Amino acid sequence: MNPSVSRFINRELSWLEFNQRVLDEACDDSVPLLERLNFLAITASNLDEFAMVRVGSLRMLSQKGSSNPDPAGMTPDQQLAAVSIRMHEMVKNQYSHYNDVLAPALAMAGIKRLRPSELNERQHKVVLHQFENEIYTVLTPIAVTSDEDCPWLLNQTLNMSVRLSPASEDDGTDRFAIIPFARFGYRFMTVPSDGGYEYMLLEDVVEMFIQRFFPGEKILETSMFRITRNADLSIRDDLAGDLLAEMEEILDARKQADCVRLELAEKTSDKLLAFLQQLFTVAPTEIYRIDGPLDLSSQRRLNELQGFEHLKYESWPPRLSTQIDPTMSMFDILSRQDVLLCHPYESFEPVVRLIEEAAADPDVLSIKQILYRTSSNSPIVSALMRAAQKGKYVTAIVELKARFDEARNIEWARNLEQAEVQVIYGVKGLKTHAKLCVIVRRESHGIQRYVHFGTGNYNENTARLYSDVSYLTSNEELASDATSFFNAISGYSQPLTFRRIEAAPLGLRDKLLEMIRGETERKRHGQKGAITAKFNSLSDPQIIEALYEASQQGVKIRLNVRGICCLRPGVPGLSENISVVSIIDRFLEHGRVLWFYHGGEDRVFISSADWMSRNLDRRVELLVPIDDLVCRDRLILILEDYFLDTVKSHRLLPDGRYEPVKPVGRRKRHRSQESLYQQISEAVHQAEQTKRTVFEPHRAPGAEQ
Repeated sequence: MNPSVSRFINRELSWLEFNQRVLDEACDDSVPLLERLNFLAITASNLDEFAMVRVGSLRMLSQKGSSNPDPAGMTPDQQLAAVSIRMHEMVKNQYSHYNDVLAPALAMAGIKRLRPSELNERQHKVVLHQFENEIYTVLTPIAVTSDEDCPWLLNQTLNMSVRLSPASEDDGTDRFAIIPFARFGYRFMTVPSDGGYEYMLLEDVVEMFIQRFFPGEKILETSMFRITRNADLSIRDDLAGDLLAEMEEILDARKQADCVRLELAEKTSDKLLAFLQQLFTVAPTEIYRIDGPLDLSSQRRLNELQGFEHLKYESWPPRLSTQIDPTMSMFDILSRQDVLLCHPYESFEPVVRLIEEAAADPDVLSIKQILYRTSSNSPIVSALMRAAQKGKYVTAIVELKARFDEARNIEWARNLEQAEVQVIYGVKGLKTHAKLCVIVRRESHGIQRYVHFGTGNYNENTARLYSDVSYLTSNEELASDATSFFNAISGYSQPLTFRRIEAAPLGLRDKLLEMIRGETERKRHGQKGAITAKFNSLSDPQIIEALYEASQQGVKIRLNVRGICCLRPGVPGLSENISVVSIIDRFLEHGRVLWFYHGGEDRVFISSADWMSRNLDRRVELLVPIDDLVCRDRLILILEDYFLDTVKSHRLLPDGRYEPVKPVGRRKRHRSQESLYQQISEAVHQAEQTKRTVFEPHRAPGAEQ
């Protein structure tokens, strides 16, 4: 390996390459048009979060004068410079594709943005009426001369800046005003149309009638702008007496944090730009001139339009697992067998049903659950509240530090407390990211525990969009470990040595290193060694070095890493036995599945943790073995399917670039998500056919059953 090249890929640049792969989906002609627009919106939303968190963090390090390099050898200033170049390039590509391809194609398909000059008389009357009755009465222009009288502008919301002529001929100073759009209810205004869907953007309507806000004034120019504030504000919860109140203070502070990015219309004059730049104290590298509508993430609203289903993906409704008999209670099912669910192809409904049945069942004594992210109207949270109101002992660990879901989790925490649920706000100094539910039930043979482990959140909505794994079991060893794990988090007890599971930040890192080194040692002694894993991110230097060592001994390592990957695969003498692929498709790949050959014994695990330092050292995470042979073998087949993908898979190259994986020879095109859905649908179909062919005789009344 060239000594001038780092053994690691920079984390931030790796993430930006992930976002580029999402952008590639928006540029793929084989993807339905509205789905391509949705992918474009996702890239914009991703960049928003990246700017808030990662750029914000680097900026703070730079301001503190830090010159400590990351594992790839880059200082904070070097990373900021490299990230800025890549982000500007990406934004340029986003808008080039939107303006040249997507917007014209949408117009041809009947979804058209109208400009003021394109309105007919009828449309103009409707727009004027809506402006006079809604927009003009709600929006308020605010004169601004300096940062001292600048209105409080919400993070990543739209604003219109207005430059007005001087107040008098003697005063040569232009005047400025800002019209914040943050509190307005909508951005897309539906316009009457003879066919299809035609709309105007709020900013176009306001600009069309801007003189109404400034009667008698000479308006020199208007320009839309948007600021991004630093959201990487951490909390010292080890010093916080009231974590709930402290989190609310953090949310308030985030609203007024420093600006790390200024987006504005490309047409903005130098005078207006200079005013905004001074107002928000941004460097030239943090300014983005936008050739098109600001905030492309808002375009996902168009994907919700009815009547344009032909421009969207074919529906793949979740199927009820063949392991689930809808006529049986979940407790009876789990008493007979373990259940593995592959979401979103298989429905999340059995998980919800298990908790709802537990809430209603008089024999259930307690429910213990970790809530990291939930839906806005969560049936699971409602079930926990009902259970507590019925007198069951319900404990919920609500992670208040789940970034950008803090406000929702605070609300849920208060609702749960009012319903007499025992609520715990995570663990001091750590973020609780594990996915776990333990149900304790009194049965004829004694106390029985039922457990759900997951790789995804308890959110029935994202369970239809994210690729995750659920494992439901009544296995006594796993249930005992789950109870001990939960009690260690909720109390002051010292964590016990678990029999089957591993947890971060306790022994999960050591377990992973032990399993990797086990494959290394077997290969060193002439045996087969193999590691296959799927997760979201890989950046931990110690884990990467262990994988490099395994590769050098000849262990075959296959990694499916959706996002960040700081490991360089395929480098002679370092990682030639490691291959890394990434799949971006209609569902977000979110599950973490690990498979170690282990001398032919096949050790398979699911986990809530990615292979990142934050997950292994600063979060509460779980690693769960899948020992049930049926579930284990099925999970191996699912994992293998991902490495057959030649449609939505990209291969990571040693230099950090990605290239599409193409079929070799006569090998057919294989799309793993489509394949998994088809397999599960076929299994459900076969089960239904088998059920129909079972002959069940009518019995005479009173006959023995």
